[in-house]
Amino acid sequence: MKVALLTGGGDCPGLNAVIRAVVRTIHNAGGECVGLLEGWRGAIQGNVIPLRAQETDEIIARGGTILGSSRTNPYKKPGYVGQLVENFGKLGLSALVAIGGDDTLGVASRLYEEHKLPVVGVPKTIDNDLSCTDFTFGFDTSINIVMEAVDRLRTTAESHRRVMVIETMGRHAGWIACFAGIATAADFTLIPEVEVDLDKMCEVLNQRRAAGKTYGMVIVSEGAKLPLEGMVTSAAEVDEFGHVRLGGLGNTIADLIEERTGIETRAVTLGHLQRGGPPSAYDRVLGTRLGIHAARLVIDKKFGHMVALRGLKIVSFPLAEAVGTLRTLDLEFMREAEEFYKNV
Repeated sequence: MKVALLTGGGDCPGLNAVIRAVVRTIHNAGGECVGLLEGWRGAIQGNVIPLRAQETDEIIARGGTILGSSRTNPYKKPGYVGQLVENFGKLGLSALVAIGGDDTLGVASRLYEEHKLPVVGVPKTIDNDLSCTDFTFGFDTSINIVMEAVDRLRTTAESHRRVMVIETMGRHAGWIACFAGIATAADFTLIPEVEVDLDKMCEVLNQRRAAGKTYGMVIVSEGAKLPLEGMVTSAAEVDEFGHVRLGGLGNTIADLIEERTGIETRAVTLGHLQRGGPPSAYDRVLGTRLGIHAARLVIDKKFGHMVALRGLKIVSFPLAEAVGTLRTLDLEFMREAEEFYKNV
């Protein structure tokens, strides 16, 4: 049994925990593992490295991915899929464990459906927006990084009597912004699932200033939509999966707040800080559990499936069911957060 692993899309705290767990479980079953470098690019080019249990045992504490990553799409250029399938045979692989988000797992699903490639998926994203799983590893680390940043920004905001606008990642789902807003007692939170209410936001900030609070904290998800203007993007070009680069909404919101309230306002975009550095304990444990169960799917030859967290248990779903549907924020969380926006 020779199993390949790859990590695709944006890097994410906990990826190395998954790699470690897959390698160890396959090793315990008498098999061997190799890593495909830089996501689907490595599968297309046949770039591999050996992955041994003793050499991956301590990578659990490292952020990012030892295999590298890319946003390469094999279906973007003619001949790439054929190369990938050919390399699979040349390398003598028994299975492939694809660790990634909706794009990476979408490719894995197509390869299974169209070419019967023996693949197993592991869901990965700090955005927590993948279907069929309650939480994804990387999300916990991300919101803790946002929380620490906001706690630090609070002291300078209070010192200068300012409003601070903190822009988070999350693309079209508001999980990071909402959970960070609750965890930091933000004065207002803006998410993609609900159109921005500028009047309400400024009303809350003005009321709190009048009541004696000398500063304000606003959390803004990068994918939130302004009335009329819609989303704010930092670049017009799209990646190989058709995604625009979001960013810049925080600065726009800060300008609007200052214009409407007269309160000095600054914006901070946390950007890639949110997915860098070592994973939290929760993400190390979750990544490890998902990796073990992904390897068990390989051993049982249950291909075309993705592991997922449901409640406290690791289960599996067909990849075809798990990809293509965005899992947006459960608005019950926002209704809970909004208890703190009602009365000063």
